[in-house]
Amino acid sequence: MSELPKTFDPASIESRWYAHWEASGQFRPDRPNAEPWTIVNPPPNVTGSLHIGHALDNTLQDILTRHARLKGKDALWVVGTDHAGIATQMVVERQMGALTPPQKRTDMTREEFVAKVWAWKEESGGEITQQLRRLGCSMDWANERFTMDPGFSKAVLKVFVDLHKQGLLYRDKRLVNWDPGLGTAISDLEVETREIKGSFWHLRYPLEDGSGFIEVATTRPETMLADMAVAVNASDERYTALIGKQVKLPITGRLIPIIADDHADPELGSGAVKITPGHDFNDFEVGKRAGTAAGSMLNMLDAKARVVQVSDGLIPEELLGLTTAEARKAVVARLKDEGFLIAHVDKDGEEHDAEPRTIQTPYGDRSGVVIEPWLTDQWYVDAKTLAQPAIEAVQTGAIDIVPKTWEKTFFNWMDNIQPWCVSRQLWWGHQIPAWFGPDGTPYVAETEAEAQALAGEGVTLTRDPDVLDTWFSSALWPFATLGWPEEATVPSPLRGEGQGEGQPSSAAPGTTPYPDPLPAGEREQKQLGGRYPNDVLISGFDILFFWNARMMMQGLHFMKDVPFRTLYLHGLVRAADGAKMSKSKGNVVNPLGLIDTYGADALRFFMAAMESQGRDIKMDEKRVEGYRNFATKLWNAARFAQANGIVASTTLEAPRADLAVNKWIIAETIATVQTVDLALADYRFDGAANAIYQFAWSRFCDWYLELIKPQMVGDERGVIDDESKAVAGWVLDQILVLLHPFMPFITEELWHAMGPRDHDLIVAQWPMADARSLDPEASKEVDWLIRLVQEIRTARNELNVPPGARLPLHVRDANAATLARLERQAPALARLARVSHAGGEATGGAAQVVVDEATFVLPLEGVIDLDSERARLTKAIAAAEKERDALSGRLSNASFVERAKPEAVEKAKADHADKAAEAARLQAALGRLG
Repeated sequence: MSELPKTFDPASIESRWYAHWEASGQFRPDRPNAEPWTIVNPPPNVTGSLHIGHALDNTLQDILTRHARLKGKDALWVVGTDHAGIATQMVVERQMGALTPPQKRTDMTREEFVAKVWAWKEESGGEITQQLRRLGCSMDWANERFTMDPGFSKAVLKVFVDLHKQGLLYRDKRLVNWDPGLGTAISDLEVETREIKGSFWHLRYPLEDGSGFIEVATTRPETMLADMAVAVNASDERYTALIGKQVKLPITGRLIPIIADDHADPELGSGAVKITPGHDFNDFEVGKRAGTAAGSMLNMLDAKARVVQVSDGLIPEELLGLTTAEARKAVVARLKDEGFLIAHVDKDGEEHDAEPRTIQTPYGDRSGVVIEPWLTDQWYVDAKTLAQPAIEAVQTGAIDIVPKTWEKTFFNWMDNIQPWCVSRQLWWGHQIPAWFGPDGTPYVAETEAEAQALAGEGVTLTRDPDVLDTWFSSALWPFATLGWPEEATVPSPLRGEGQGEGQPSSAAPGTTPYPDPLPAGEREQKQLGGRYPNDVLISGFDILFFWNARMMMQGLHFMKDVPFRTLYLHGLVRAADGAKMSKSKGNVVNPLGLIDTYGADALRFFMAAMESQGRDIKMDEKRVEGYRNFATKLWNAARFAQANGIVASTTLEAPRADLAVNKWIIAETIATVQTVDLALADYRFDGAANAIYQFAWSRFCDWYLELIKPQMVGDERGVIDDESKAVAGWVLDQILVLLHPFMPFITEELWHAMGPRDHDLIVAQWPMADARSLDPEASKEVDWLIRLVQEIRTARNELNVPPGARLPLHVRDANAATLARLERQAPALARLARVSHAGGEATGGAAQVVVDEATFVLPLEGVIDLDSERARLTKAIAAAEKERDALSGRLSNASFVERAKPEAVEKAKADHADKAAEAARLQAALGRLG
């Protein structure tokens, strides 16, 4: 047993213990006869660095993993990183651009560029994996995965090819979020909506027969060059007679029809809406309902968002090649010159070309350019069909979403799911396994040789240059990381014959194209070495659809079972004022900086203690500091134990105890184990953390160690009895095990500091909640003692009794049991409350406290100036009540509540509560004096 240093220094122990755990294989699942327990990490981008959201997400996962390991399960935490197509390609291209002379991706072949990215990955990628180690994550690094490693890539290709064969993956022309800066389609998650000051233009579209015009309004007048219709509501009597007629489009002179569609709202504007299916998602759906095939929809922009000629060749030459911003100015100018622009009259009667509006505008979160809805050929997955088994899995409870409040959101999105665009116009990523013949026919196969066999000899094939969306590959994470398809035990379900390749599924909405993957009752038989389904998945709610739902779809389809039994969705970590963290606001908190200052254990415990289901976390550095103090408190308790001959326990069961104080702390330990077990079973991380905190700090350190602390006899200090030493050592061991999932570093250090061990704490055994050790009467007695000491201390403090003053303690109305307790606990009362039980009645001024049926009286004549104390308390009460009432008046003022900043209102409420409590406390103190 090594003596602990006087000062707790997290930095000196964290790197040492992590290196030991990893080097000794403690994170590896090596219990072949134990129950498998598996979790996979949401793979962070290989370009990423640890942010506060990662810290929360991975702390919660590590708590569950370490807990499962301590419970004797064969715990596996699968770890890996995502190749992050766009982000990684941008990093490498940016580095190339900084060279002298600058290099571009297009200066080299695709193969050369991909080789350069791999070289970057080996040299600089994966920094976040080292940062996860600093957080204490007990991941299986020996089997770290990467979404583009050979085995995983094979799984990705197989899934693409199989889905295509089954008619669930096809090529189609649809609108996508197009990033002109990056030259690729992007997902909704990569679109950042900003509020921009813009304009709302009102235009006249003349009727073909010259009988008048129809008015439309738009924030994007340049797109009128590709308009294909004007929509009105069939119930709008103003336009009933016009439905089916045509208008002559200004500038181009093209004739377009007036159609009926519910998208047009009679209550908004003129009730007529210009329809541009090739450049607006809502208009695209209107166009489809009107019978316009995607191939016939006009596309007036190129990949760089510059104006190009449409099929009828009517866009004026001077507009071609302009950016959207340039085209907007030119189109508005022409519309105005030709009399098609309706002036906006403001409140002062002045005319303007347009009405000012704040417009929600989509931007690429990486490129920073405006995102264009763009009509293009892409690869799509029939998400509607794949979603049905996932919906059923949640409905039947085969997947339990925690908290339940997210189920409604899940069902709403899944019921209205759109085809999933899975192709990206990049070089870095899984290149799509499709080859095109000269006529554009795609041949999908895992290898070029197989594609050539499909096409026939002599057909020249060209590989599709696009790569797959990274969400496509990460959707396979729960099973492809475990060796699938080589070790797959369930074949992929095949679709029936007769469906043409490259076509969407013909399954009716709401039906499954293959037998129900979830027969009655939950499947108990696991696949892939007992690791699939995974036991639980933890992620932020913001990727519920991008990742979680897609894992459900792919897992159910290819493994015929759910990917995980439980899906736990946590909230966001927000700034202290509740605002969302962002670099632009300058309120981002660096978790590595917090670890440097307070230690990883303190940050982890903060995350767990603040993680309440369904709520976001407000960052509070003072709380992190407080949990560092908690670690110091535990450190000092261990030093006290070392100084008093308390050593590591040799038994998992509680030692035999005869003293009430020892029976009490054993009962408190068992109750805490039960509370923590229930909280973790329900994923109540805050409940588990706070139960351990209160027990370790208050019950064990503040009370138990004080109650057993040896007294001074003359000039010598006594010793702790052997029974209490054994119990104290056992309780401290239980605390270290309970706390280990939350604070792994300090607990491992103290575990070994308390005496020789034959194993590390990380693989110790979880405490047993053995009710046989409970003694209700002993617990009641010590609880009574603690309440009495607390009441006496409060009275002494409020009445300014000198700390060193020893007071007699008189009692009234006490029953026999209380008098017996007073007798037994006299030494503890003398030491902890500085009182001694005295017989008879108290005389003169005195303080009174009530505990249960008895009133305890503390004579204060000659100890304090009673009149001065009454005057002080009366004055303090008046001041507190005055502030309380002033704050009450402010809060009852509707003007203040409505106009003040929310944080100001919250502060006023908190101050009011503080002053009200202070007034009540002081009033009670005055009442004690009689």
